[in-house]
Amino acid sequence: MPEEAAPPGSMTWAAKKAVDSRTRALWARGDDSTRWARCGDAWDVVVIEPIGLGLEALDQMGADPSSGYPVLADHIRDRLYVMVRAGTGHTAHLPGTRVLSRDQQLLLPCTPAAHWISTPRETAPPLLRADKLALALREVCRLKWKAAA
Repeated sequence: MPEEAAPPGSMTWAAKKAVDSRTRALWARGDDSTRWARCGDAWDVVVIEPIGLGLEALDQMGADPSSGYPVLADHIRDRLYVMVRAGTGHTAHLPGTRVLSRDQQLLLPCTPAAHWISTPRETAPPLLRADKLALALREVCRLKWKAAA
């Protein structure tokens, strides 16, 4: 399923980095539940550090933040967990990333430390393409290096 471009002026992924009073209120109402989920069956996980880099890459891709792509933010460890199509995560294995796939598990949290910043749909959620995520990460890094030079 192709990514949908966000309409101009709508919420960006980068805006989801901030932990504001609304986010804290959601945490307060949360059940603080966690569960293990197998990787590599329904999806692979690309772990991106720092969170801001991953969020900028999602914006670079033009992925709509309201489309239900499963994305977790761990604010304590400064990591973003992006679920991509199963068997494709290796294409996004770049410096600053880690890939969880077959025979690995991810602890799916709902705590003040980590939470869904884009809650997946109940039925098969749309998954981002790992190759497009990798291209966006490379572009964001290139722009940062260029700006720093």
